[in-house]
Amino acid sequence: MKYDSVIFDLDGTLLDTLEDLCDSMNYALSAHNMKTRTLSEIRVFVGNGMLNLARKAVPEGTDEEALNSVLTAFKAHYADHSQDKTRPYDGITELLSALKERGIPTAVVSNKADYAVKLLMPKYFGDLIGVSLGELEGVPRKPHPDTVRMAIEKMGAHNPVYIGDSEVDVLTAKNAGIDGIFVTWGFRSNKELTEAGADEGSIVNSVFELEERLK
Repeated sequence: MKYDSVIFDLDGTLLDTLEDLCDSMNYALSAHNMKTRTLSEIRVFVGNGMLNLARKAVPEGTDEEALNSVLTAFKAHYADHSQDKTRPYDGITELLSALKERGIPTAVVSNKADYAVKLLMPKYFGDLIGVSLGELEGVPRKPHPDTVRMAIEKMGAHNPVYIGDSEVDVLTAKNAGIDGIFVTWGFRSNKELTEAGADEGSIVNSVFELEERLK
């Protein structure tokens, strides 16, 4: 292995959560008589926390009280429906198993609410990932490097790599001062990743490519 540890983003990198996020957001919007959003729109909105998702999904000019009400409804619905359609991307479970067999520490650092991360990780990955961190109260979310640095400390890592799928992840790796690998099977395209500052050599299009890059 080129690295002594691997830190993963969650949504769009390990898990395809898009449909459940879309369904829960549209439930909340409908409950407030607001226009629902398409899957393509939600794909663009995700990546920077639940509040940011709600802020982009509600109609322009929505006041803070209504926004917070939509967010509350979304969170409540998502807590009960976060596992309806979500699934790991093909090959991810096998990759995580291989890393564990090699004794490589792994972590997840997500802008998803910590409670949702804690719900999803055991369901889909059991004990394959050692450290899981979602958005924590009082801790700046990605692209601020604090949660990544917390994961590095928990793993006792010295040469980690960060793997994600969005412009937030490109900035997160840069801000943390570590290498990044960015995947195109998630919520952003190759073009969007390069426009966000990712080098072409840091982008992979399949789990096989990712495994080879880690070597």
